[in-house]
Amino acid sequence: MTKTLIIESGLGGAPMNRTQKAIIDAFWQLLEEKPYNKITVQSIVERCQVNRNTFYYHFQDIPSLTEHSIKDWTERVIKNNCEFGAPIQCITLVVQEFIRRKSAFIHLYRSSHKEGFIRCMNEISQYIVQSYVDKTTEGMSIAAEDKAAFIRYYKCTIAGVALDWLDSGASYDLSAFCKKICNSFEGSGKRAFLKLMQGA
Repeated sequence: MTKTLIIESGLGGAPMNRTQKAIIDAFWQLLEEKPYNKITVQSIVERCQVNRNTFYYHFQDIPSLTEHSIKDWTERVIKNNCEFGAPIQCITLVVQEFIRRKSAFIHLYRSSHKEGFIRCMNEISQYIVQSYVDKTTEGMSIAAEDKAAFIRYYKCTIAGVALDWLDSGASYDLSAFCKKICNSFEGSGKRAFLKLMQGA
């Protein structure tokens, strides 16, 4: 079978071809519409108009497609949304992505791939907080263990809020809630850094 034209970069810089992208897009569309355990290879290939052999050429099964799709999404969120300025700029863009795919993420969170999805949420949150901390503490004398503790605390806060939102069935305004977290970055967070620096 001849591979199709490469059109963009996939996970970890590996190339993604047009057919892979079509399969992944179809998977996300179906995940918006129905629970994970209701999605079949047949429904995916019918949605993106390829045959079953083509699906299995690119992915071993639906779980492998799911893992690839989640990791690819995580990489793209970080690459496209996490050019860091103020925390609110980065987190707002990530929240918009969550809201855009709300139903799909709720279905993933309630599926057998919950743990892998949570790992990706932690990865995104880690990147956001690490970027903020590196920028804010530049030139400060802060012990590595104190800095690491601060990063872990806020990483868990952001990831925890996202997962709580999904656990609640997206029942509250995630954007407004995250703005409050960002205010803590700019207020109490910065004061905490100064306190650590003074105590060093």
